[in-house]
Amino acid sequence: MNTTGIDAIAFYVPQLYVSMDNLAEARGIPAEKLKRGLGLQKMAVPNIGEDAATFAANALLNLITQNNINPKDIGRVYLGTESAVDGSKPTATYAVEIVEKELAKTFGERSFKNCDILDMTFACVGAVDALHNSLDWVKQDAKRKAVVIASDLSKYDINSTGEYTQGAGAVAVLVSHNPSILSINDTWGVASKSEGDFFKPRRTYKKAELLKSVLKELKIDASKETIDTFIKSTNSEFWSDSNEMVEVFKEEPVFDGQFSNACYEDRITEALEHFNNQKQTNFVNTWNQFVFHLPYAYHGRRIIFNNWLNWIKDSDAYNTLIEEVGKPEDTDAKTWQKSAYKSKLYSDFITQNIAAGELASSEIGNMYTASIFMSLLSYLSDSFNNSKDISGKTIGFIGYGSGSKSKVFEGTVQPNWASKLKDIKLFEYLETRTSITVDTYEKIHTSKLDKPVLDGSKIALNFVEKEDTNYGLRRYKVNK
Repeated sequence: MNTTGIDAIAFYVPQLYVSMDNLAEARGIPAEKLKRGLGLQKMAVPNIGEDAATFAANALLNLITQNNINPKDIGRVYLGTESAVDGSKPTATYAVEIVEKELAKTFGERSFKNCDILDMTFACVGAVDALHNSLDWVKQDAKRKAVVIASDLSKYDINSTGEYTQGAGAVAVLVSHNPSILSINDTWGVASKSEGDFFKPRRTYKKAELLKSVLKELKIDASKETIDTFIKSTNSEFWSDSNEMVEVFKEEPVFDGQFSNACYEDRITEALEHFNNQKQTNFVNTWNQFVFHLPYAYHGRRIIFNNWLNWIKDSDAYNTLIEEVGKPEDTDAKTWQKSAYKSKLYSDFITQNIAAGELASSEIGNMYTASIFMSLLSYLSDSFNNSKDISGKTIGFIGYGSGSKSKVFEGTVQPNWASKLKDIKLFEYLETRTSITVDTYEKIHTSKLDKPVLDGSKIALNFVEKEDTNYGLRRYKVNK
């Protein structure tokens, strides 16, 4: 039977990380709260010169070289990201440009000349959107192949409640007919609702107000007359520009953690219901592995709990749960739910159906759009390393993007999946990264370093153009 899905997979994660022990000590937080409570062990940190374009380029290059793919066979490269490096020029164009130049000696110039290239953005679900769209495109012609890349940098304010969940990196997958790794079912559950749980607004400030605050700090006359005279007379490009507003973009989001959790649970519940309405599914018995978007490693196991309770309500498993923790009516609802969450029954469900997909997240942190794809790779890599035969297993995917939308779909592991995992070595790579101090991390975070902490990143930013006609255009390089 002709199916479509994921034929190959590759990744890139920055070489630097901060251990959760060190970050917790610096922030006065018990390390065990982060490690045992949230599943956090390490936090990936981008080197100087790394961004969503370099992550994507490294992952794309790895995908092509590790799987002997001819780039001329790729009809589209769709990138899911919420860490775009430009407000207009797609980050995917930068990534493809770098890889195209690197591959020129093997495949000739402009090997991606006839390739459709696009960014897709919807917070953390954008790359799932790219996959959904590309699958539909590939299905139309047996010769079509597409690459979907998920690439992101998760960055929060220092000392914020989101700081310790940060991460970075990219995952790239090849979408084709008769895939080697995973065939993806045509049924998709979707749920959308406009929410303000997490967003990155365009911030604006009046120049006069900025100048006034500076003058006050310096104890200099900050009257309107002084400010107007300065702005009109200065030759400074910044102050003399006719625009009275300063527009600022920050990678650090505005967010409400608890509200975002509620939105996540509401949307995935609605999307699961939508999926079930189209294809009646006993999720507990049918899905052998659950793969989630993971803001932190243990988020999936927490956010799916109430759904799990509803799924087992009319089964023998629920009777087993009652025998273990008692009836809900015998205590208050909060206490009973806490006992049920800690029950052996739910613990076994986590171990058997969720945990393998959390392992990489514990070592990397939140990868935004890439986290659900890394969860898949984590499960595949753990199964490969432990010689588990997962052929024919059904994987349920639960994606979420703030703002807000959820997409739910399922795939079946193919007989030849292991052949595509032997060169990936995910966990081996994660063990060889370089630990940096919290002080070094903070300097990277606040842009106080000009040079890379260490050499070794294959693809990195070279410089940013300063001339009027190409101001801000980014130039990348491949390190030999």
